[in-house]
Amino acid sequence: MKIEIITIGDELLIGQVIDTNSAWMGQELTREGFEIKAISSVGDKEDDIINALDIAFGRADVVLLTGGVGPTKDDITKNTLCRYFHTSLVFNDEVLANILQLFRQRDIQLNELTRNQAYVPEACKVIQNKAGTAPILWFQKDEQVLVSMPGVPFEMKTAMTNDILPRLRSLYQPIHYLRRSFTVSGITESKLAMLLNDFEETLPSGFSLAYLPSFGVIRLRLSAWGDRYASEMSLQAHKLEGLLGALLIGESEKALEGLLGEKLRQRHLSISTAESCTGGHIAHRITLIPGASEYYKGSIVSYSNAVKEDLLKVSPTLLQTQGAVSREVAEQMARNVADRLKTDCSIAVSGIAGPDGGSEEKPVGTVWVCTFYHGETEAQCYHLGGNREEIILRTTQVALMQMIRMIG
Repeated sequence: MKIEIITIGDELLIGQVIDTNSAWMGQELTREGFEIKAISSVGDKEDDIINALDIAFGRADVVLLTGGVGPTKDDITKNTLCRYFHTSLVFNDEVLANILQLFRQRDIQLNELTRNQAYVPEACKVIQNKAGTAPILWFQKDEQVLVSMPGVPFEMKTAMTNDILPRLRSLYQPIHYLRRSFTVSGITESKLAMLLNDFEETLPSGFSLAYLPSFGVIRLRLSAWGDRYASEMSLQAHKLEGLLGALLIGESEKALEGLLGEKLRQRHLSISTAESCTGGHIAHRITLIPGASEYYKGSIVSYSNAVKEDLLKVSPTLLQTQGAVSREVAEQMARNVADRLKTDCSIAVSGIAGPDGGSEEKPVGTVWVCTFYHGETEAQCYHLGGNREEIILRTTQVALMQMIRMIG
């Protein structure tokens, strides 16, 4: 069974809002065993929406829409769906009751625009929105289905989890999607492809290997559709692990902060961070993981030399003679933050994120990363290209990776 996702809104096309809905839906639907045929975004124009629906129904069994169902004039999805399905709006008392109950809970006065949310296309099945005022609309087109949901992520996720996914499971037979993910570091994408060429050439029919590179790491996804491939999946994954050897840092779909947290938790280790050029971004990444408080103790964001001296007790002499962006300073930052916060491990970074501050000796993008583990330090200088934001993101990546490798 094939699904197409369409997100609606001019704000998506001009980049004012990032489309997170389709990414979340794609993950959940694939996990459930439904195949995503295509994902597209269209603006708030009736003809564009209708054209997108025609294309979608030409290649998918189910079309999922989000957006354009609010109370304002730019929300045109309901009227467009009336035109598409040759129906008209009718007032639905159950929708109004749902809105009134929601407003009573929030102590909000109902106005005419919100009351108009109770008008729904006559030809659809209405599913009450448990998290907002715009109802979910379920249309049947011969053997195909269209579901229109609010674009507010929380409302969409509530509808998908509680109503849409269970209904899709009851109507269609999902096919189990098998996949194994491998996180690799220390090799370029092209070299990795050369290493795995023979493996890919001999993969059984029905299997695929995808490369998902990001700075410093490459994630490999080995996948196949159907439970009949389960035993073969184990065999192929074992072969892949052997080929990757020391390049493999984890078999998981987790991001680096997740892999690091997993290692720290397994070994009952604690960690702290001392950040200069990243301004707390490493701490942010680490604390994205639920339960990070089990191993993460805190951070000292020592953006200025004064803070490095006062809070991290970095030697003023070292700062003057070696500069803040140096092996010696990074090592002191790593050791001293671990000492002050009483942790087994630490990460320290000091660099030049730019666009100013670089020199011929230390150009923009020069970063020292020092990791500390059980009394030992490992310091490495990286030359990271890109703009300021990219340097911060790349520094975070290499710092997390360096810590993962040091723990082993």
